[in-house]
Amino acid sequence: MKPESLRRLLSEVAAGRLTPEQAETKLAFLPFEDLGFARIDHHRSLRRGFPEAIYGEGKDTSEMAAILRAFRSRGVPALITRLDAGKARSLKRSLPRLTYHAKARLAYLGEAPGEGEGLVLVVSGGTSDAPVAQEAAWTARYLGARVEVIADAGVAGLHRLAPALPLLREARVVIAVAGMEGALPSVIAGLTGALVIGVPTSVGFGVQDHGKTPLFAMLASCVPGLVVVNVDAGFSAGYAAAVVNKMR
Repeated sequence: MKPESLRRLLSEVAAGRLTPEQAETKLAFLPFEDLGFARIDHHRSLRRGFPEAIYGEGKDTSEMAAILRAFRSRGVPALITRLDAGKARSLKRSLPRLTYHAKARLAYLGEAPGEGEGLVLVVSGGTSDAPVAQEAAWTARYLGARVEVIADAGVAGLHRLAPALPLLREARVVIAVAGMEGALPSVIAGLTGALVIGVPTSVGFGVQDHGKTPLFAMLASCVPGLVVVNVDAGFSAGYAAAVVNKMR
């Protein structure tokens, strides 16, 4: 249940348009709904301001479809992360309004987002970082932020970052996505007063070690104002950015 839905329900009881018994029926599925294989947290929006997200890996399509229908019946938008294309096609057969972003491996069921508020800027080091960057961008966008994406602006050709300086000054949050040695977030954090969220990716050779090298490099950065999420965690970065963006 969204906060505005709860306020509307309480207002209808106060105005006498709804009996307490009718309101009790509407609230019967709070704080969670037990589907047998999953317990859906309908209080998440009330506590945190954003609804629960569904992690797609390890779930079959029938389970995800049941969860999505439960969200839809309560008027709550649903976000699915790490969803492969085959499962997305299967889900769209029963839920045709599902929107799927193949590169981000992310799907959304609900009204299309508007322009959004504030500004979350997503900058990626190379084109191989695009899936993680897109996951971060679409997560923040679906959670209400205005999002701009600057792709392929890594430190191997740092002059490519120069056109982004006006956006870096405007942004409330910057998400910097990079693999290899993971230097991009430190560079960006030195150019903006916004909070910078570093996202290490598993892109790179040998000693890159599946993302550990950029992760440690970002954690060891000498630039203040840089925080770091887990390897390939575009959703985590997008969610955190949306929370910070909403505060101002």
